[in-house]
This record gives sequence, C-alpha cells and structure tokens, in this order.
Amino acid sequence: MGRQEKVATSLAGTVSEEIGALLAPVDADLERRYPGDPGTRQPVHTVYVPGDAFTAGTIRSWGGRALALLDAHAPDPASFAAVLGLSDELAEPVHARVRAKLEREPVEDLRVDFEDGYGHRPAAEEDEAAARAARLIAEAYAEGTAAPYMGIRTKCLEAPVRHRAIRTLDVFLTGLMEAGGLPDGLVLTLPKVTYAEQVTAMVRLLEAFEEAHGLRPGRIGFEIQIETSQAILAADGTATVARMIQAAGGRATGLHYGTFDYSACLGVSAAHQAGDHPAADHAKAIMQVAAAGTGVRVSDGSTNVLPVGPTEKVHAAWRLHHALTRRALARAYYQGWDMHPGHLPTRYAAVFAFYREGFEQAAGRLARYARRAGGDVMDEPATAKALGGHLLRGLDCGALDLAEVTRLTGLTRAGLEGFAAPRRDGPVAPA
Repeated sequence: MGRQEKVATSLAGTVSEEIGALLAPVDADLERRYPGDPGTRQPVHTVYVPGDAFTAGTIRSWGGRALALLDAHAPDPASFAAVLGLSDELAEPVHARVRAKLEREPVEDLRVDFEDGYGHRPAAEEDEAAARAARLIAEAYAEGTAAPYMGIRTKCLEAPVRHRAIRTLDVFLTGLMEAGGLPDGLVLTLPKVTYAEQVTAMVRLLEAFEEAHGLRPGRIGFEIQIETSQAILAADGTATVARMIQAAGGRATGLHYGTFDYSACLGVSAAHQAGDHPAADHAKAIMQVAAAGTGVRVSDGSTNVLPVGPTEKVHAAWRLHHALTRRALARAYYQGWDMHPGHLPTRYAAVFAFYREGFEQAAGRLARYARRAGGDVMDEPATAKALGGHLLRGLDCGALDLAEVTRLTGLTRAGLEGFAAPRRDGPVAPA
C-alpha cells in the first residue's frame, strides 16, 4: 500500500454555504429555463394537409401513393440505391425498411393546415372543417390508425386573422374534448410569429381553454413557426426566438423553420429559396442555439420541388430531397417538413441510411464508455449522451432494431435512455 497523502484545507465550512446561497437563484433559473430534452420521441418529419383535403384515409393514402411511386421509379434495392447514391451495403436494408415503413407507419406527424395551405374561406366553412378535423383525429386515435402525432396549424395571431385563428383553435380543441379528450399525440402549430407577446397570447388562450375544461395547467403545448425576420432578430438587435421560448412558459415543444416565407421576407428570389441557402442556415443556427437545453426541438423546413412526372424528373426531385434531408441531419435538425407523398421514400431513405451508417461506431463507442473500457476515442459524458440519443432516434423511426442495438451495446432501452437523458445528481449506471 502506498503512502497516504495528508489532506489539508484552508477555507472555512461556511464559505461553501455562502457560495451555495449566492448561486441558489442561478441554480433555480438553470433548472427552470434549461430542463433538457424531454426524452420523448421526436418525429422525423411533419406532413401538412389542407383542412379541406384531410380525410380518414389521408395517412393510408399517402403511404399507398408513396409505394406506388417507389414501384414505378425505383422498384428494387439496386435502382433505388443508384438514384440516391447509397452504398451496396445499405441498398437492401434501406429499401426493405423504407417499404416496411410506408406500409406500417407512412406518416409520423400530421398537421391539418388552416393557414397557407387552406387560405381564406367563409366562416361557416372553416368552422365545419375544424370540427371535422377534430372528429377524424379523435376517431383515428380511438381506432389505432392515427399517426404518432397529429394536430392543426391555425392562422397566425396578427390582427387581420386573429379572431379566425382563435375560433378555429376553439372549435378544434372543443371537438376533441367532446369526442373523449385530448390525445397524447396532440400538436398545435402557431405560424408567422413576430413578437414574443404573440406567444404570450397563445399561452393565455390555452390557459383559458384548460380552465374551461378543468384540464391540468400546462397540458396543451404548441410549436412556434419561425418564418419572419422579426422572429430571429428583434428591432433592438437581440434574438427574438430566445424570448419566444421563455414567453411560452414551458409550453413550447418545437421551433419550425418556414423555408419560403422566411426567404421571401429577406428578399431571396424564388429560384434560390431553399433549405441550404445561407439565410436559412443563419436562421436555423440561431434557432438551434436558442433552443439548446430548453427541451424545445428544432425542425427544418421543406422543399417545394415535387417528385412528379416522368422518371427522370422524379429521380431529380428525389436526389434533391434526399440531399437536403441528409444535410439537415448532419446539422442536428432531426425533423423536417414533407409536402407530397413522393417525399416519403427519400425522407425515410435518408433517415435510415444516416442512422445505419453510424450505427456500429456509435454502439461500439457507447458500449466502451458504459464498460469504462478504452478505445481510439476518448469520450466524455456529453458524448455518451449524444451517442445514446443517436441510437434512440434510430430505434424510434425504425432505422434500427432493439435486438441489434442491445447486441452491440449490451444496453436495454432503459439503459440507452439513461445515457441520453442523464440524471443531474450523478453518473448513469449501465442497464
């Protein structure tokens, strides 16, 4: 046994207590403002369907149309891989998983749209469409045919359409309550937000609804759509989006980038309005930093190039969508918008390839970290958190299977969740 070192200190015990008292307000503020990721599933996309076009068969129709396009323009693994530039190793598993996904769960998140995709209609017509959306969504959840997440996008809270937005929200939520209650997967989207006060107003609306129905305070959350310059940079030069997250009082679930409205707001010409424009990268980077640690997730926008027409045009649109999706994933934007059934094959191909390409390396690194074993990369707790999150997202969307993840990591899903969302009071024990 080696020599035991003498341990000496100089500070009085009261100093630690003084420091604790000094930082107590900061500790509370950190806990309140930055609770971390909620640990729930994040959908890989959001599909928008106009309020007048949404039916009980919409989700199944999107899956069927996507499969028909796949069969017509890339019917086998080799042809699909050739279009998208997938490796030979990935061709078969990606193609098989894409087909299975389109048959089983073609849409992960669906928003019935009463804003740009719906337009201005007579009051009675929009009332009826909102009531129908509530009924159909309630029935879908009751029958087990719903997407994991479903909800509506109302019009914004600016003066010209404010009353209409409030009424549509009221009709929809009331319809859900009368049909049995709010589903767990309910998501609401507030578009064209320019001032934090509009977020505060949305919070008040939801508070009033919860009070009217005796719901738990904070039960209803919502996404904030970032599609104006004022949502990124306020008149005083500060980051508006950060204030919006705080104004939501814990109700904000996501920040969704609006590709075309935002680009147009900055004067970007129509031919260059895309998710990889420098203006888009700047806005999403601000959103990402503002949301980090808050539990609010960031979603990329969409492309308006649709995979329709002859095979050559479909392939070109697929390559574009696939490339934009892969680009977003590399930048940690794990969700985006899909505007057409033909976008589903390339959405899932990009997502599945992304998680399967990094699977063995991520699993190996996390396994070594869990065992405290060595390796050629020295990972820290924050990296283990990222590795756990990567594997969980792959499991949630269907890119990975739990059996193969457990085989390579030695971890159950609970163990992965422990690393992805570690406790604040200490390290995570392997499970």
